[in-house]
Amino acid sequence: MSLIKWKKRNAMFPNVNSIFDNFFADDDALFRKWKNGSAFPSVNVKNEEDCFCLEVAAPGLKKDDFKVEVDKGVLTISSETEKEEKEETEDFTRQEFSYSSFSRSFWLPEDVKDDDIDATYEDGILKLVIPKEKITTKKEVKKITIK
Repeated sequence: MSLIKWKKRNAMFPNVNSIFDNFFADDDALFRKWKNGSAFPSVNVKNEEDCFCLEVAAPGLKKDDFKVEVDKGVLTISSETEKEEKEETEDFTRQEFSYSSFSRSFWLPEDVKDDDIDATYEDGILKLVIPKEKITTKKEVKKITIK
């Protein structure tokens, strides 16, 4: 004999929370990512003496899937992938589509050489090395008189 937890509820009006819980309890990856908030890949940023190193965890992608751009001091790493699967037999046709995308942006400090960024993709990790440049000219302190 097994024990079953039971709460008396009105069968005509089910609990709204249980409806949503059941809907999002689906084992589909899209809902898991959305529900858990992990739709963006993790990024590690290391500040080293002569460069910044970024590591983006994005397994299952190819290097051609990435788009890396620098525009007005903002580094943007993005990806869009589309997958289509089709199976046809005499009795039925099965066709599935899957789309995934992400975009991460980072403000770059003024002391980086954004023309010399090096990017490699290996073993599911996109690595970016952003070299620093030494700023030799120091701005003089300006005194402003209050009127």
